[in-house]
Amino acid sequence: MAIAFELNGKAVTVTAEDDTPLLWVIRDELGLTGAKYGCGVAQCGACTVHVNGQPARSCSTPVGAVAGLKITTIEGLGGHHPVQQAWVKADVPQCGYCQSGQIMSAVALLTENKAPSDADIDAAMAGNICRCGTYQRIRAAIKDAAGIAAALPAKA
Repeated sequence: MAIAFELNGKAVTVTAEDDTPLLWVIRDELGLTGAKYGCGVAQCGACTVHVNGQPARSCSTPVGAVAGLKITTIEGLGGHHPVQQAWVKADVPQCGYCQSGQIMSAVALLTENKAPSDADIDAAMAGNICRCGTYQRIRAAIKDAAGIAAALPAKA
């Protein structure tokens, strides 16, 4: 079945069964490998992407459910997003496997809450597991990213 949606600002149409996980379509059919397979049951967050601006676990989101919607992957952030800048500055990743999902969740948080408290960060990031345990650096990077974003000129 042909399914059309927007991926990182570009219209795409894929041929897949409606129940095929979005993660497999993004990785195997569209060649974007930033979102990772972690657990396959939407518990670890390594596969997090944005669906219409909201974080979603692509391992458990059927591609049929995103027809006509806007999907953003880590590649869609372009490498220059304030969260990505803060991640580098804070030297967050160790193994790096979970980082795309962590970043996508952090971007969603900061889109909704420009100045999150520690409790806000903990709540928003609770579903993202970092096997290396860099949670303190993740929190510091999110706070730093909030400051970077606040310093950027407003978009016209």
